[in-house]
This record gives sequence, structure tokens and C-alpha cells, in this order.
Amino acid sequence: MTRRDCLQFLAATSAAAAAAASARAAAGDADRETRMKWWHEARFGMFIHWGLYSQLGRHEWVMENEGIPVAEYEKLAATFRPKPNVARDWARLAKQAGQKYMVLTTKHHEGFCNFDSKLTNYCATKQGPGRDLVREYVEAARAEGLRVGFYYSLMDWHHPDGARCATDEQARRRFVDYIHGQIRELLTNYGKIDILWYDVNWPLKPDGWESEKMNEMVYQLQPQIIVNNRNGLRGDFTTPEQTIRASSDQAWESCMTLNGSWGYHKADTDWKTPRTIVRNLVTCAHDAGNYLLNIGPTGDGSIPPESSKVLSATGAWLQRNGESIYKSEKCPGMRSQSAGFTRRGNTLYMHVHYWPGETVALGGLMCKVKSARLPATGKEVKFEQEAFRVRFTGLTDKAPDDPVTTIAIECDGEPRQDMDAVRRTRPRREV
Repeated sequence: MTRRDCLQFLAATSAAAAAAASARAAAGDADRETRMKWWHEARFGMFIHWGLYSQLGRHEWVMENEGIPVAEYEKLAATFRPKPNVARDWARLAKQAGQKYMVLTTKHHEGFCNFDSKLTNYCATKQGPGRDLVREYVEAARAEGLRVGFYYSLMDWHHPDGARCATDEQARRRFVDYIHGQIRELLTNYGKIDILWYDVNWPLKPDGWESEKMNEMVYQLQPQIIVNNRNGLRGDFTTPEQTIRASSDQAWESCMTLNGSWGYHKADTDWKTPRTIVRNLVTCAHDAGNYLLNIGPTGDGSIPPESSKVLSATGAWLQRNGESIYKSEKCPGMRSQSAGFTRRGNTLYMHVHYWPGETVALGGLMCKVKSARLPATGKEVKFEQEAFRVRFTGLTDKAPDDPVTTIAIECDGEPRQDMDAVRRTRPRREV
């Protein structure tokens, strides 16, 4: 073979490899879209942080924050005695709140397992509860028609190799086998699981956790599952925490607390209002993201009354306005100081959180409005459209819906806003 032939062969081989890689990537993207279709349509889920720390009521990081020794902290396992059927209450609240899926902490950083594990005695079936709390949760979620998600912390303050694994290879091998083994248990013993939500990959890097092998096992056991990015790999979706930060190139989900703590914290009374929750939900949906909102049950599994109140109000709003959130699509470029926006096809939803009175105006809309209505009542809304302004008229001085009023605006094309066009119409001042 001549040098020219060799170069041609290598170029052809490289091109074939690149084409094959591109085909695999395209197939992977198509598979991911299929697996995630329900999740994109759902938009709203319930996070549940519950464990031994819930008995103390001083934040889920209480073991570390207060420097509680393992031997002292693990005694809480014997006194952890949840009421019967608490998971049913959670699932019913999630359904009432308009949430479409749930994610429960199967094991938080404290290391206690809410499930039946053959790999440790530090689990619900062998300690105070005397029963499989994860199984109860799975059955409760399914009974309400909700998708089922498992949170699982890779970091473990209780396991003797949980920190040692960073500097001792034998400890790393034991600990990684333990973690992989528990993930296998979770994805083998409870039927179809929809979401695996990893958390905190300290103290190892992805290679140390053998994260590629971990995810391969997960997808093999649960082919339809979706997985987040917190084992150090890209995963199916990313997870901004306590903030709303859209990803430009990946599915995303903002997870947030109702007050300042994930676990039950009896002294934290800084509760978000229904208005804040609805606005956050709208903001997530605007950029095609999901909103995973947390509750922190008490030690016996009871839901704090404030959580129930806020979620019930949010659910009532979604009963009236859910069409603007579920199955919504990305709504690029739409902005207002007094409203948020979501979109489904050519229908623009204007969510007015600062109600101005009898007339609501929107500047810069670059398509023709065909009709408008209030989803909450079905009532038609009159409107006047000029070159760069739409005025919705004949409304009431008081906001017709609470905590946010939504106007559904039917357009003759995909809604688009151009505020620069508005500015260009302003007269220029002579200098």
C-alpha cells in the first residue's frame, strides 16, 4: 500500500468512525427524548426529604452541622417510628397540588436507608420502623397515578469507608461495591422506577465512583428510567438547586425548598407563599424546565401544615390554569416587569402577578392576536392591537384570579416579542 493509499484508508476509517459516533449520538438523543417525553410534559414534581434527621427537626445536615458522633446519631434509628400510611398522605397532597411525579430520599447523607437492604442493618426494615418505607412510598405514588423517583446520596457519613475511600484503594473498592449494590437493590426490588436522582459525589471523582459502569447498570435494570447529573456525568437532566437557571443545551429541573431547609426544621418559619410558588413554576416552564418542590415531613411522617396550605393553594391555581403549564413549550424572548409567560403552540399565556386594573397591556408582540380569554373562567377578554402594543380591556379593577391571573392569547403564529422595535419608534432627541 502506497503512502497515498494509507492516507486515504486512514481518512476513510476516520470518517466512518465519526459517522458511526454521530449515528450513536443521534440514536442516544432519540432514545432520551422518548424516555423523557412524560417528564417534559409534567413540569411539576414533589421532592421529599425524610430520614432520621426528621426526628430532631434541626435541618437534614444536623449530623454534620452539630458534629454528632456516628455512635450517638445511629441511636436515632431505633426511635424512628413513622405513623402508618404517611406516604399515602404525601401522594394525595402531591396529586392535589397538581404535581405529576415524586422523588423520595431513599438514603440521605446520614447513611440510613429507608428501604430494605441486604447490605446493611442500618435500614428501615431492621430498625425502628420495622417495615419498608420506600415500598410504601412507591405503592402510594402509583395509587395516585404519579411517576416514581428515587433520590440516593452517594456520600455517606455513616459507612466506615465513606470518607476513607478517597485515600485507601481497598476502602474505595468496598464502598463503591456497597453503593452500586444498593442502587441495584433499589432498581430491582420495586418494579418500574421513573427517575434516579443522585446527590453529592464527594469524596470521589466519577472514575472513582465508576460512574459510567453505574449508569450502564441503571439503564440495563430500568431501560425507561431518566437519571440526573450528580454522579459526575452529564446524565439526562441537570439540577440547579435553590435557583432557577435554565440550561441552553440540556433538560433541566430546578429543585427548591418551601422554607430554608430540605429536611424538617421546626424553627424555620420562612415559608414561600403560593404567589412565589406559582411565579417560580411559570419561570421554569417559560424556559422548558421543571420545578421540583420539596416537603420535609416530621419524624412521624406528618406534613407540616404550612406545606399543605401552600401546595393546596398552588394546586387550586393549577386546576384553573394548568393548560398553561403542563405540556408547555419554550417561550423565548417574552419578558415583562409585571408578568411571566408560557406557551403552547401559538397560544401565549400571560401570567400577570402585578395586576394593573381594568386594562392589561403588552408591548412588542410581533404577531397578530386572534382572541384572548381567562383560562380560570373561560371568559372572553376584549383587546385592541396597535403596531407594537396589545391592550386587553374590560377587565376588573381587582385581579380576577389569585395568586396570579393568566390571560390566554391566541396568536396567528408563534408568539414573538421585539422590544427593540418598540424603542425604534421613539422620537430621537437632537443633541
